[in-house]
Amino acid sequence: MQYSRFLRDIQLGVKTLWLHRLRSGLTILGMVFGVASVIAMLAVGEGASKEAIEQIRKLGSRNIILTSVKVDAAGLSANQRVSTYGLHYDDDLRLNETIPTIRRTAPARQIVKSARIGDKAMELRVVGTTPDWFELVDRRLVAGRFFDRRDLSQARAVCVLTERAARELLATENTIGEMIPIQGHVFEVIGILRTESDSEGIQTPDQPTDVYIPLSTCRARFGEMIVEMRSGSFINEIVDLHQIIVEVDTEENVERTAAAIERMLAHFHDDEEYAMSVPLALLRQAEATKRRFNVVLGAIASISLLVGGIGIMNIMLASVTERTREIGVRRAIGAKRSQIVGQFLVETVVLSLIGGLLGILLGVLIPILISQVAGMATVVKLWSILLSVGISLGIGLVFGIYPALRAARLDPITALRHE
Repeated sequence: MQYSRFLRDIQLGVKTLWLHRLRSGLTILGMVFGVASVIAMLAVGEGASKEAIEQIRKLGSRNIILTSVKVDAAGLSANQRVSTYGLHYDDDLRLNETIPTIRRTAPARQIVKSARIGDKAMELRVVGTTPDWFELVDRRLVAGRFFDRRDLSQARAVCVLTERAARELLATENTIGEMIPIQGHVFEVIGILRTESDSEGIQTPDQPTDVYIPLSTCRARFGEMIVEMRSGSFINEIVDLHQIIVEVDTEENVERTAAAIERMLAHFHDDEEYAMSVPLALLRQAEATKRRFNVVLGAIASISLLVGGIGIMNIMLASVTERTREIGVRRAIGAKRSQIVGQFLVETVVLSLIGGLLGILLGVLIPILISQVAGMATVVKLWSILLSVGISLGIGLVFGIYPALRAARLDPITALRHE
């Protein structure tokens, strides 16, 4: 009995809305744009933070990155021809021997050198490191192989190029097995690496034009002195290691290990000689910022839903006034107040539901268009769809209760006399 009555209320509500199609359609538009704006804005917010968060994740949530900081060459006196700063080989040994939570390290030395093949020439950042680097930093091998422990121990003249460097130098040559002269030394290309560029200010350990060689080979071929020309004069630098990537055994020990590293380095270095980056802390900060960003965007977009709810309330109040006589007839032949309330609530729910469904379609389409036209990353989450539809139905019920109660409270005699 109750079920059949509920179906009749739904049929009556849909029929009434269909009789006023234009007015109902304009009312639904408020909910459509409200739901669509919530989904679209949250999708843009998710996409905006996705790339930065993914970039941080690729640095390794269990990694700690130590970087040498270059001293100001302008502060050197005329007699001080050599600038010595940064991390040392002994620092790498001490890290592995004194802090038990450190699983392994990947030291790296970086020198800018020129390479030439035929008429093609370019500046490359030569990175001398160990095979552990390729495991600690999430980079995909496009072709060939990484150098291994045997290459490191024997100081072999092998190298791994990034994609961009390979395209510019080896565009018309064979890639794997090609010989590349770098500042008077010849290296065999054994692998091509997909590199990542900086994103949203996140400093990545690699650059688009890197060439990786074993650390032992780097020391043997290029020595310990780095000669750089600035303002017409030569600046000589001695830097053992430009970077050390430290892998911690568990994520829970990352922050404690970072504090231990800070204390250890403070005994052997000035604070200005090195910098520490903890991707896990950056990741937590980025995720917290993303949550706040989503709350702000959701709140702003929800205003559109509120406006749509006000539109539903307005149209339902007008409907109550127009149908006063109908309400009086229904009450006179025995309809209960709860039935009158149910009839008007069904109409508001139908308006909200149709608006919500159409809003979902539009809300999913907008991020796709943004990605195609503007090239921005967008991510539509299921929870944003459920949230927006839930809010739209809730607003429809809340703003429909007052008109429904007002209709149910009409005096039958007064309603019958209404023209």
